[in-house]
Amino acid sequence: MALATVRDRYSDEQIRYYYREGLWRDYSLFDMVEQQAAQRGDKVFGTDSTTSLTFAELRTAALRLAVGLRRQGIERGDRVAVQIPNWTEFFVISAALSRIGAVLVPIMPIYRKDDVGFVLGSADAKAAFTANEFRGFDHAGMFQELAREADVLRKGIIIVRGEREGALAMSDLMVDIDPASADAELGPGPGPDDVFVIVYSSGTTARPKGCVHTFNTVACGARLLGQGWAYTDRDVQFGPSPVTHTTGLVTSFVLPLIHGASSHLMEQWDPLDGLARIAKFRCTAAVTATTFLQMLIEVYDPERHDASSMRFWTCAGSPIPGAFVQKARETLPGMKVLSLYGRTENITTTMCTIDDDPERSVTSDGKALPLQEVRIVDEAGREVPRGTEGDIAYRGAMNCLEYLNQPEETAANYTPDGFHRSGDLGVMDADGYVRVTGRLKDIIIRGGLNISPRQIEDLLTAHEAVRQVAVVAMPDERLGERACAYIVPAEGHAPLTLEQIRDYLLAKGLPIQKVPERVEIVDSLPMTATGKVQKHILRADIAAKLRS
Repeated sequence: MALATVRDRYSDEQIRYYYREGLWRDYSLFDMVEQQAAQRGDKVFGTDSTTSLTFAELRTAALRLAVGLRRQGIERGDRVAVQIPNWTEFFVISAALSRIGAVLVPIMPIYRKDDVGFVLGSADAKAAFTANEFRGFDHAGMFQELAREADVLRKGIIIVRGEREGALAMSDLMVDIDPASADAELGPGPGPDDVFVIVYSSGTTARPKGCVHTFNTVACGARLLGQGWAYTDRDVQFGPSPVTHTTGLVTSFVLPLIHGASSHLMEQWDPLDGLARIAKFRCTAAVTATTFLQMLIEVYDPERHDASSMRFWTCAGSPIPGAFVQKARETLPGMKVLSLYGRTENITTTMCTIDDDPERSVTSDGKALPLQEVRIVDEAGREVPRGTEGDIAYRGAMNCLEYLNQPEETAANYTPDGFHRSGDLGVMDADGYVRVTGRLKDIIIRGGLNISPRQIEDLLTAHEAVRQVAVVAMPDERLGERACAYIVPAEGHAPLTLEQIRDYLLAKGLPIQKVPERVEIVDSLPMTATGKVQKHILRADIAAKLRS
């Protein structure tokens, strides 16, 4: 099935308006790399724990890799998966794919065989970049196994920072060629309204949805975020969030790139190491799930740590507790703590800016960004009165073009006048500030990671010792939510222990972050008259048990 185009999603009038207002611009990701290399080539753009890249080095490396990929058979429109840690090679790979016109398909490093296999098949990935091994997990072996089992990755598996028999090494694809010859061999690049990336977002079903974005829909988000944060080329982004998902892709790459700033990537989160890196690289900005900042504040020691360079830390993924905001202000008085409500479908729905009253980040998740529209709507898509709870809906220049291969799902999420429903419940005040109050979607948000209960339930239901199962969110002070499994044992089988559940799900390829962290053995599940599990009863039950 062909990918949607910009005109499938946006009218000619909207397209003209977005260009006229500067929300969309006439350059691709690689074009932006070239501009920055010409203006500030010797400036360091990206760093991680062991490597660094200037803007000029990024341009040269991306061109060399682009030629190598083209010679390997990667063409415009091919989907290429990338599952690597927060390494500077991500910048090179993304820019090289942009130069060719191939479509980036990022996959978070924590995902294992079940999720990765689905994404590769759904996107029809022609090739993949991956680590050899990382944190004790054999990523390369997983991709090779998936390639043997399904008709994917026909143009190769490419190992970053390593080698593997039967796979290509990224270093071997770096062709020694001058820029003029590279441009001649590669030919014209893509436009800013061609498909740039497909990012998968967890939803109400067992499987994630592929959100199809152009560079303009992504870069628009970075431009508007930059306005709200008064971002300049003097900023240094601190990036512990995965660069292979929306938050990291936009704020650790596209945002600093288009502003001529710098970006420091952190491969594995540790709050003490995070403080050391902030001091070493003089980081000024961060966008993460709230739990990252909470953990950092807990270990901060003014006698040992210097975080004075930080201008702001934006928390996304869950409401920021007021007591925590106050503690953060007292601990780091020079840094602002801001709130943001974002979605893979449209980058940023609402946000508190650097100029907002600081209390807004406690009482709300911000308001719509400039020239974007947010409404609270009812089931029919009609706007509800201010102060009334409803579905948070967005209309603007950051919307994805479609859910990949899901035209009915894509169409169903739009109101008659073009607002995209989020499935998240919220209330808007008289000034347009929104507070997310709940979810229509049956998902668990653990430290900013969306977890689909259905996926876990489907795996557990296949276990011979399980007759019925329901997975729900249980509140957690640090991570916001964790997964709790309510299980009705199968007749003749002993109830599963938490350790047995963990071992079983890990063996099935589920990442450890999605594995339930509590199990409740019950005789039956609460059901509606139509046979649906009443999960609100289970959520209330586990919340009460945790309070007692």
